[in-house]
Amino acid sequence: MILVTGAAGFIGSHVALRLLERGDEVVGVDNLNDYYDPALKVARLERLQKYPAFRFEKLDIADRQAMAALFASSRPVRVVHLAAQAGVRYSLTHPHAYVETNLDGFVNVLEGCRHNPVEHLVYASSSSVYGTNGRQPFSEHDNIDHPISLYAASKKANELMAHTYSSLFSLPTTGLRFFTVYGPWGRPDMALFLFTRGILAGTPIPVFNQGKMIRDFTYVDDIVEGVLRVLDRAPAGNPAWDPMRPDPATSKAPYRVFNIGNGRPVPLLEYIAVLERCLGRKAELQMLPMQPGDVISTMADVTELEKATGYRPTTTVEVGIARFVEWYRSFYGVG
Repeated sequence: MILVTGAAGFIGSHVALRLLERGDEVVGVDNLNDYYDPALKVARLERLQKYPAFRFEKLDIADRQAMAALFASSRPVRVVHLAAQAGVRYSLTHPHAYVETNLDGFVNVLEGCRHNPVEHLVYASSSSVYGTNGRQPFSEHDNIDHPISLYAASKKANELMAHTYSSLFSLPTTGLRFFTVYGPWGRPDMALFLFTRGILAGTPIPVFNQGKMIRDFTYVDDIVEGVLRVLDRAPAGNPAWDPMRPDPATSKAPYRVFNIGNGRPVPLLEYIAVLERCLGRKAELQMLPMQPGDVISTMADVTELEKATGYRPTTTVEVGIARFVEWYRSFYGVG
């Protein structure tokens, strides 16, 4: 049995669905909060509840007693932890939400894995951990000591916390640094969703840093494939790890971190142009300054992921955006 936290979320629902499709038994956890429209979360869950092998538990991962009881009763063999308070900009105004969910909640997941021996914990980190790093593509071997948002800091903290449990309790953990995920069933607060809604409504869409942004946009199916391949390969300690020259990507403990990104960054204005073509409408751009907590450019080095799993993402933005637009028109009944 596999426990998936954040099962009603964007990535979590896709991961849970793929696990069910391949025959796994899945327990999904989500608190269905109102950070964005809960109706979308419920609709995602409805896709999963068609499978007899799926069970849903509505609870908050920050609830220590509830999480302990869930682990004790479910006894998961593996855990995919995707529940989190997301969003860089939201962390500027709601910092406590990130501490409660991303830190307190993650401790509860780690403790559940520790006390109910779990074979492998895979958890979501983020490309945001690279912060002010200038050298690109971003590599897992790089230092990540300079995050520029509380969201990013909470994700780096997750990696440190996981390493501690890997070291102390031999818990195999793998952190996945996702790069700008997009696709069907996405979050309404994310750029592609906002842009699509604005263009169809004929309202200006916000474009930060005057459009001079580059992102390693990664299609959700590529993310899911990476998650499943990693989940099936629990890490062992690296016997060659050198404490005199410590490598952030590995450890003597059963711990790894991987980037999952497309590896082909796209300028934001080009991304919008592809969306315009898919929608058959032009966007009205509202050019805005750079926002606190944002970075100008991201690009993933996925060499380590490919070496470990034989996989690297391949979906182009032309294909991915077209699939998103098809889903959006169908889901919201927009002609």
